[in-house]
Amino acid sequence: MAKITILIHCKDTSGIIASVTNFIHKNHGNIVYIDQHVDRENGIFFMRSESVFNEKTFQLKNFKSSFEELIAEKYEMEWQLYTDDYRPKMALFVSKYDHCLYDILGRYNAGEMNVEIPFIISNHPDLKHIADSFKIPFYHIPVTKDTKEKAEKEQLELLEKFGIDFIVLARYMQIISEKLIERYEHKIINIHHSFLPAFVGAKPYHSAYKRGVKIIGATSHYVTEELDAGPIIEQDVTRVTHAHAIEDLVMKGRDLEKIVLARGIKLHIDRKTMVFNNKTIIFS
Repeated sequence: MAKITILIHCKDTSGIIASVTNFIHKNHGNIVYIDQHVDRENGIFFMRSESVFNEKTFQLKNFKSSFEELIAEKYEMEWQLYTDDYRPKMALFVSKYDHCLYDILGRYNAGEMNVEIPFIISNHPDLKHIADSFKIPFYHIPVTKDTKEKAEKEQLELLEKFGIDFIVLARYMQIISEKLIERYEHKIINIHHSFLPAFVGAKPYHSAYKRGVKIIGATSHYVTEELDAGPIIEQDVTRVTHAHAIEDLVMKGRDLEKIVLARGIKLHIDRKTMVFNNKTIIFS
């Protein structure tokens, strides 16, 4: 069977769901999942559907052109169609912290992430041994104030050469340039602790410990030009008490970072995220 996923958003009006589902039915498709949401404040309709077709008779090109002409143009839709047999290509950017990298590669090796990982990029050589152990090419591209433009050019060349679909910043401790963000809009996923903006700097857990925080957490989000303020994909928290030492906070925080980043990646891979006005719609 051929399986496709369709993501739609457009101005909310009556008849959208009926038009889409009838079109799929007339094209001999069977809908196995459908979910929708209406942003009533902005009057915008969102929908995600999964459908299966007979692989021998299904013509993807004809389906897409007919859908555009008969449905999308009528409702002035923004829409994307993805086939289930395509494995998106994910590039990993890292620095010196290894916890998120190990977690992602472990899940990848276990078959939990339906992606290809053509390479890992780092501004430090420290984690090359991890890439080598998983047999994934590792590129050390140093980034300094003087070499930032050159480094960005090298990064973009690699991304384009390997046809990368999206990027994951697995604790990559560099600010991403506007050019890279523009090229991969809503396709760069970052992870950070949840203390922002209260506790900034190199040692947020130390600052949080001194203030006696009771909850720590992590946030995965799409990267935008506004630092750490992009559309949120996934979040989680855990409680701490006065009995926890700084080392306990760091350990719990890193555990959350691994889990929340993995969830965010999985949602993106499964085409369950849509971005509108710097806010995400996350389908179940």
